[in-house]
Amino acid sequence: MNKIKLLLDKLLSVFSISLFIFLVVLVTWQVATRFIFNAPSSFSEELAKYCFVWLALFGGAFVFGEKGHMAIDFVKEKFSEPVQKSLNWVIEIVTIIFTSLVMLIGGFQLVLMTWSQTSASLGVPIGLLYSAIPISGLFIILYSVSNMYALTNKLNV
Repeated sequence: MNKIKLLLDKLLSVFSISLFIFLVVLVTWQVATRFIFNAPSSFSEELAKYCFVWLALFGGAFVFGEKGHMAIDFVKEKFSEPVQKSLNWVIEIVTIIFTSLVMLIGGFQLVLMTWSQTSASLGVPIGLLYSAIPISGLFIILYSVSNMYALTNKLNV
């Protein structure tokens, strides 16, 4: 399970970094064409919006896997060690349920509803933008399963 997590970490970090670099170049191009050449690019604003949404969702999944998200630990730390372990399990289960319902099922329904609509300047399906929701949700679920696997190994040690 640890190899899968490491592979997923590498995949998401490389993808997020590449997307960020592309976004910086794209916005620089947009500014240059608008203010230097006085001929604004017709596609760059919409593509930058797509890139930003994808970067936020996939970067958020990566941060979730690194356990870098915000957490209110002082409440959990008030309990004994066995209760804290149980709370960690509850947190992972709630995360899986929420992510499954909202990001996987809801995101997939949103992709299906918007796949027939096309964007104005790029001409690609709007569902392509929204496809990042269920994909990043799947990554979050994989990270939660990995966290539960790690919790199981900690209990047996």
